[in-house]
Amino acid sequence: MTLLLSGGDRGLHRCKDALHRSAHYLAPTAHLVLRRACPVSKMMRPDRSIQTGAATSAAASTASSTDRTQTAIQTEECSTSYDLSHSQCPDFLQRKGAFNSRGQLILKNLSYEELEQWCLQEGERPQRARQLWRWMYYSGNWIRGPDDTAGLQDGFSKGFREGLGQRVTMDGQLQLQRTQVSADGTCKLLFDLRGDGAAGTVEAVIIPVQRPNSSRPQRTTLCISSQVGCAQNCQFCLTGRMGLRGNLSTAQIVEQVVEACRYVASHQARVASGELPVSQQIAPITNIVFMGMGEPLHNLEAVRQSVSILCHPQGLQFSPNRVTVSTVGLIPEMQALVASSSAQLAVSLHATTDEVRDWIAPVNRRYPLQQLMGALRDLFPKHGSPKQHNGRHVLFEYVMLQGINDSLEDAQRLLMLTHGIECKFNLIGFNPHPGTRFRPSTSQQVAAFGGIIRDAGAVCTVRESRGGDEMAACGQLGHVEAIESVMPLLEPPPQFLDALVAA
Repeated sequence: MTLLLSGGDRGLHRCKDALHRSAHYLAPTAHLVLRRACPVSKMMRPDRSIQTGAATSAAASTASSTDRTQTAIQTEECSTSYDLSHSQCPDFLQRKGAFNSRGQLILKNLSYEELEQWCLQEGERPQRARQLWRWMYYSGNWIRGPDDTAGLQDGFSKGFREGLGQRVTMDGQLQLQRTQVSADGTCKLLFDLRGDGAAGTVEAVIIPVQRPNSSRPQRTTLCISSQVGCAQNCQFCLTGRMGLRGNLSTAQIVEQVVEACRYVASHQARVASGELPVSQQIAPITNIVFMGMGEPLHNLEAVRQSVSILCHPQGLQFSPNRVTVSTVGLIPEMQALVASSSAQLAVSLHATTDEVRDWIAPVNRRYPLQQLMGALRDLFPKHGSPKQHNGRHVLFEYVMLQGINDSLEDAQRLLMLTHGIECKFNLIGFNPHPGTRFRPSTSQQVAAFGGIIRDAGAVCTVRESRGGDEMAACGQLGHVEAIESVMPLLEPPPQFLDALVAA
């Protein structure tokens, strides 16, 4: 077997030493070729760099392999890339979208543990992963590339920057196109997507919460997207009417947060300099909600990985209690998320009967209410031990549609449906968009509905509508021009026809 590795002189010697220490990974007889000045990677690729003879069993390759491995060294000029089919190639290098079109590894797709593994395989110390991670994510850093650290304390050396820049990228595969600020201070960020994955634009929303007469600290919530469009076809949601255009990568999800942090820091600097009035100051981002474009659990792996990155203590440092993933009710994916992540779960319920939910949230035809409630009762038992749900609760989101789901009987049914589930409720005023047939419930009806929930001893809040003048409010994200050509309007039950706006 011939192994071809590449890099500068110092890196090649580190590779050689590392391979001798890890010789049990090699076949009993291995010819090691170290190639100098590779611009991509020192890792191996079988179609160019590995020629394997007869298969060798794992047991044979591990038993006393240090003594049996014979290594010859030679150098030559070359250009190689990563080995994506070798049995020792890490899983994270084989994921779809791991590399950009130039063959560079996209670092923001990696968890901290994966970044450590990559650094070790590149012949670097584990501390290099921490350095990379903190420069990408730690408060006030958020660099776009290694050259941003030139001349700074704990910055990357020139040699490392020149080598790293050819092999990897810190780019998140999306570009901030423009911002739209509403009268209430809500800011919508519009991003163009880059790379080989989903194409088009996605949106995120920065929502400052001002508390001028409260002792509670100010906070800022960031609403982020997980898909371009959405496949769920919820009838009241602009994004849902677009249809699914593609999934975002982990890097594209995380980069929304990084760009939002950059925006808030830049905005605050303008306030500090006097360019903007103090009344327009924005607190640092404290809460993340996956409630933008897309159904997060329809893109589970990228969302789960991004939550891990957002909550890592060496980087962005968001508390899992302040990261909420919303789903319309994909039961298997919901169970998988709760089992593997500490993020909070929100379920977009929006109806108390299968008849209504089949219409306004068609996923109910696959997972009807009783099945959904049963799964949530298992995950968040109200009278179960804390170990059963780790002290967490599920948040039920409920958009209030006039004459559709806002009756006092609906409020009573909602309490019965959710009996035995550790939960809270959040009522959402409907935010109209062009082409919608729905109307928002009156404030009096919302108050009466919420009063019934609260009188039963449950926690029930009303979400304040923010950013509606810039189409940045809940249910308004997306492209109006796309909704007529993709997802169909569903036929309502006859008894609700009078409640709808005429087409």
